[in-house]
Amino acid sequence: MAGKLNFSLVAPEREVFHGLVDQVDAPGVEGDFGVLPQHAPFMTALREGVVTVIDGSSRRQFEVHGGFADVTPEGLTILAEQAQELASA
Repeated sequence: MAGKLNFSLVAPEREVFHGLVDQVDAPGVEGDFGVLPQHAPFMTALREGVVTVIDGSSRRQFEVHGGFADVTPEGLTILAEQAQELASA
């Protein structure tokens, strides 16, 4: 296995999620994108949409309203203007 991605989702009032995961899919302003462990660094603005966090067979979804995503060698951080977890179906 290639390891895990260190992911943090932060809203102004609190850290909404933090953990080691397999993949994160997010709504960028230029299109949706996915981040896996050891992804090349980049930064992008986010549009309103759903961030999906995948860890094994587990999926969690968070609604975000704007913000930025920053991928570094240390992992992915999303700084969202607003973020909340969506109820599981």
